[in-house]
Amino acid sequence: MSAEINLDRSLRALADGNRRAILNTIRTAPLPVGVIAEAVGLSQQTTSHHLGVLRTAGLTVRSREGTRHLFAIETDGLAAVRSYLDGFWPHKLSELKAAIEAQDEPGTGRSERHG
Repeated sequence: MSAEINLDRSLRALADGNRRAILNTIRTAPLPVGVIAEAVGLSQQTTSHHLGVLRTAGLTVRSREGTRHLFAIETDGLAAVRSYLDGFWPHKLSELKAAIEAQDEPGTGRSERHG
């Protein structure tokens, strides 16, 4: 599967507020569906559906502890999203730097900062 398809699936999965709530719930520790469902205020069936979408998108993993299935965040799945979003920052930071430098230039009518 291509990186672009993975990114599209991840972004679609993250577009849903219930799925983001689920990710926040399992942020610190793997949890079973019942605990996740209670924490986010959804039925177990609905929570299972959302967990399936998150797994397909590569954002969660499922493991077994005895008879329970535990769900945890898949940090590698989030890496594609982060990489994509990080690509926007250098451009914006350069624009911000240029704007600040333009404000500090003598002759712009603005006072210079003194450190």
